Amino acid sequence: MSDVVGFYRYAKAEPERVALVDPDGRETTAGGLLAEANRLSHAFAALGLRAGDGVATVLPNSTEMIAVYLAAMQSGLYICPVNWHLAGPEIAYIVSDSEARVVVGHARFSGALRAAAAEVAGDVRWYSLGGDVAGFAPYAELIDGQPDTDPPERTAGEPMHYTSGTTGRPKGVRRRLSGLDPDDLSALTTGFIGMFGVQPHDGHVHVCGSPLYHTAVLRFAACAMTMGHLLVLMDHWDPEEMLRLIEEHRGTYSHMVPTQFHRLLALPEEVKARYDVSSLRNVIHAAAPCPVDVKQRMLAWWGPVIYEYYAATEGGGTLVTPEQWLAKPGTVGLPWAISEIRVVDDGGEDCPPDTPGTVYMRMHTGDFEYFKDREKTEENRLEGFFTVGDIGYLDEDGYLFLCDRKSDMIISGGVNIYPAEIENVLLTHPKVGDAAVFGIPHDDWGEEVKAVIEPATGVAPGDDLAAELTAFCAERLAKFKVPRSFDWIDEMPRDPNGKLYKRTLKEPFWEGRTSRIV
Repeated sequence: MSDVVGFYRYAKAEPERVALVDPDGRETTAGGLLAEANRLSHAFAALGLRAGDGVATVLPNSTEMIAVYLAAMQSGLYICPVNWHLAGPEIAYIVSDSEARVVVGHARFSGALRAAAAEVAGDVRWYSLGGDVAGFAPYAELIDGQPDTDPPERTAGEPMHYTSGTTGRPKGVRRRLSGLDPDDLSALTTGFIGMFGVQPHDGHVHVCGSPLYHTAVLRFAACAMTMGHLLVLMDHWDPEEMLRLIEEHRGTYSHMVPTQFHRLLALPEEVKARYDVSSLRNVIHAAAPCPVDVKQRMLAWWGPVIYEYYAATEGGGTLVTPEQWLAKPGTVGLPWAISEIRVVDDGGEDCPPDTPGTVYMRMHTGDFEYFKDREKTEENRLEGFFTVGDIGYLDEDGYLFLCDRKSDMIISGGVNIYPAEIENVLLTHPKVGDAAVFGIPHDDWGEEVKAVIEPATGVAPGDDLAAELTAFCAERLAKFKVPRSFDWIDEMPRDPNGKLYKRTLKEPFWEGRTSRIV
């Protein structure tokens, strides 16, 4: 086995080695994947794309998604993975704003893609795979006849993800192109995943169950490619299927979110016992606060292999090992070696230990800007640090604890209430499948606490369940935090990576009122 680091190099050293398993079970060798990426690189050049231009994707997890990424990253292009849950106008906005010159989409999303193409002006080339999309050229046409050799001018590209930040329409997080050799740049990125104890080669298998349009998900998948690990892709995350893939491929690590932990724990005991997950070494999670009880139960089941970090698309963050977390339950850890964390009050002064404030971060390895929005870039800065609006506190040892997103905070009678704390309590109740807590208008208090509950399978919603949950919360929370009312929902509006679209639930209550929703 080669010890080469860098996908393009290792693919040449071990072309016959299986590098990727598609959601349908199709295996692709490193050499085959490199050949596809090379054909795409030549195709982009033939279309006139040069370093600094952009390619957008609206693709499910697939070999083609990885190939487009690898092509962009060796052609000096910005690759913009678009959330395929978005509607046509939302996709059109990102394609136009990012100045993408090529869009590769999947026929599964044909309705939204056609609507997006109808709104995008300028010379943009649209390609489809997985079937025909009216007005789009076939993906096969893009690469047919292109050589599978290295492109003549190789230079590192960059991902360009869109994030909502704290307010307004999504903004592209754009970093300057490094001008480095693509393999040299990718080798540098392995330092990130190395913080979690994951090393090149070493028999690792990465099971990727979340959509590759997410920043961290794509980064972990790319690191797997760079480090010579087998990458196993899921099309749609399912708890039992996740266990099956871990057992079948002897999966060693994955990137997950707390919602997925909750759903794994909800499986019947006989199902959980059916699968061997002893191969796991590094289960890494982020994206939302994890209820302490949920994480304790996962550690009891999977052992001390669960690592957590806090970060943002913009950069910077913290990390906590299983051992550190067990010593300080609920923490998201200490700053990375290349990162700094501050917690400040509304006056911009550093908060004393154990005092909540706005979390600010910065990363020493490079800055970013919101593409074409210098004002927004500067708006959330403080002395070289930036914030995405999260509220948290540092303890006396410098460990960060998160409370909630500032925009989600409830202010009731002048008291700050953090919904995540209440959601974490509700999620420990066996009759709760999922929970969302937010503030709704109240004439006297300003806001009151509302909970929307997705009952667990087989549980009937109604007044009896509301009374049971009220009593359950009252035993564990201060009175002012206990939800004043409950609503029921068949399925919570979450994307496949577990992100909750809370605004969808909140907005009807604020219609015609002064709203704190941002």
